[in-house]
Amino acid sequence: MPWRDTQSSRLRRLFLEGFSAMDVAEPLVSFDESTKAVDVQQFMQSKRFDLVGVRRDGLVEGYARYEDLTAGACSDHFRPFTPDDDLVPDTANLIDVVKSLAINQQCFVTILDRVGAIITLTDLEKPPMRMFLFGMITMIEMSMTEILRRRFPDNSWQEFISDQRLELAKKMQEERNRRGQQVELIDCLQFGDKGWIITYDKEIRESLGHKSRNETRLAVKEFENLRNNLAHTQEIIPSGWQRIVIACSRWEGNLEKTVEDFHLGQKQSEK
Repeated sequence: MPWRDTQSSRLRRLFLEGFSAMDVAEPLVSFDESTKAVDVQQFMQSKRFDLVGVRRDGLVEGYARYEDLTAGACSDHFRPFTPDDDLVPDTANLIDVVKSLAINQQCFVTILDRVGAIITLTDLEKPPMRMFLFGMITMIEMSMTEILRRRFPDNSWQEFISDQRLELAKKMQEERNRRGQQVELIDCLQFGDKGWIITYDKEIRESLGHKSRNETRLAVKEFENLRNNLAHTQEIIPSGWQRIVIACSRWEGNLEKTVEDFHLGQKQSEK
């Protein structure tokens, strides 16, 4: 396997396994079920909590929501944990966390098979998640670059971008070479340029689950916007985070498989 493929695989493993649910989770504050509901609600208001855990016999067995705690005790508003709450283990990767959040806007994290932490939408703005997303987009770009190298040898991809974009890439190559960085022209394309070229390949579009060129271009633009927001520390939650993050994972995985398929095809053709 070429060095570039090995490097890509290591990076993919790093970002999929290097971050876990506990990197963005917060401890789940809990109260005994006999605690007065109004007292708990007052506490939650001061902390801006939407829910708290409820303990039975010393163990957190469920939760109660802020809007329900208007009278009685916590036990009167007790909600047991169910499969619908989509519990995730503390070792879950961040893609699994996002899939869980997409269901209920929050997910409970189990530690030693007991719920002990919670993740909400606001936790997605934390540095580990932002690092994870930026890493995923970087791996997508690496995969696109490798696909273009193999799909369009001898820079035959040039016909698919404008003269202006091509000239910008050439100027970038000249500057990097001047600094002693020996790079290929394809390495000087922007993320959007690489994505634009890929949209002309029907096989690649289909491998990404897209039916049209415009659908692929829209996805490329969304990733580009997400990367810009991450780079400039802007919020990522308001702009369709569920779809973007899950699509990011799907794109990265499918592109990686496409690279592997191309590599396998080349090896077989050489036999």
